[in-house]
Amino acid sequence: MKRLLALLAFGLALSAALSAADKKIILIAGKPSHPPGMHEFRAGALLLQQCLAQTPGVKLEVHANGWPASDAAFDGAAAVIIYADGGGKHPAVIENHKQILGDLAKKGVGLGFMHYGVEVLKDNGGPEFLQWVGGYYENSYSCNPMWSPEFQKFPAHPVTRGVKPFSNRDEWYINMRWTEGEKGVTPILVAPPSDAVRAGPYVSPKGPYPHIAAASGRPETMMWVYVRPDGGRGFGFTGGHTHANWGDDNQRKVVLNALLWVAKATVPKNGVESKVTPEELAANLDPKPAQKKK
Repeated sequence: MKRLLALLAFGLALSAALSAADKKIILIAGKPSHPPGMHEFRAGALLLQQCLAQTPGVKLEVHANGWPASDAAFDGAAAVIIYADGGGKHPAVIENHKQILGDLAKKGVGLGFMHYGVEVLKDNGGPEFLQWVGGYYENSYSCNPMWSPEFQKFPAHPVTRGVKPFSNRDEWYINMRWTEGEKGVTPILVAPPSDAVRAGPYVSPKGPYPHIAAASGRPETMMWVYVRPDGGRGFGFTGGHTHANWGDDNQRKVVLNALLWVAKATVPKNGVESKVTPEELAANLDPKPAQKKK
């Protein structure tokens, strides 16, 4: 009996030690915005959390409706991801948040930004994003058409493991601002927009912008990963406007892989496997007023 109790105690201690060793990923989901089915930050974040629940070595914590209530939430974090509205009220740039994220980055914590969360002002967040993740969306330099890029080829990288060609219609951003010479940046999702896509209209401002049209035929990067000079990691993902697209197995996989990679966790050989039912996809949507028919 004593031996059995000792074995049980050892097993519990080992389990606790393994759990404590899990890499902690913080996913900040922004406040509700846009019509139903768009910018469903909370529902998308909780879906990604569910998909990673059975992946060993990581623990994904979701903080909904903006910045965590206490900065203690970042204690022991291996990575912080923000999926939220951006611009001048971006969660990363208000109050003292740039300082907090900058200090985390100096400690080697990975940082990632998704959809509108990749957009900051060039003089408020732009320099920091170049340091943290290698690129960002700049209003009226970058643009945001609704279109269906064909992602056909992927670089050999842990984030692309198991990802197959896919396409979905979404607000995929193009013409991002990059580090000089795109140093440290590895494009992950790349496709060439047609001239019609370049001509607009964009979501806002509607365009067209001459410099976007002039880049006819050029492939555009819509997801990238970045290795900072100190070895810290970052990534940007411009999709995620339309919640239904999280039902695409390959979009989900490339983002789930990125969550692991940016936290310096092991990405499985075939990438993170997950399945999502229509019911799960429809769960946790923010209560929003229905759009009036015109």
